[in-house]
Amino acid sequence: MLEALVDNTRIITNSKYFDINRLINTDMSKIETKIAQAKGPGVTFAMDSKCRSTGGHDIQTDRRGKMLEEVLMSKLLHIMNEESCLTTIHNSRGTSNIDLTVFNNQVHYRDKRPGEPL
Repeated sequence: MLEALVDNTRIITNSKYFDINRLINTDMSKIETKIAQAKGPGVTFAMDSKCRSTGGHDIQTDRRGKMLEEVLMSKLLHIMNEESCLTTIHNSRGTSNIDLTVFNNQVHYRDKRPGEPL
């Protein structure tokens, strides 16, 4: 966990690895716990989700990706990944975008200077 102050907004960054052999609900519970512990500041997650989701600009959504999307929407979390011809993983099973950067509304809507990217 890393904590920073950006334009008077406290942002907590977390790294999460979702084990493909573990139920995704376990990992999503950990995400929910981190959000509850943060109690208001901006929260970001750099995650190896082991999920395929068109919300993360993958070409398909699998069962785990659907569950991930539902939890992210229910917690008002957003996927920061941008559409690109590049993928975040390439191995013998193919290519996909399972590595995601996720953030909450406090990061998305923080006060920013004109021209400053989110």
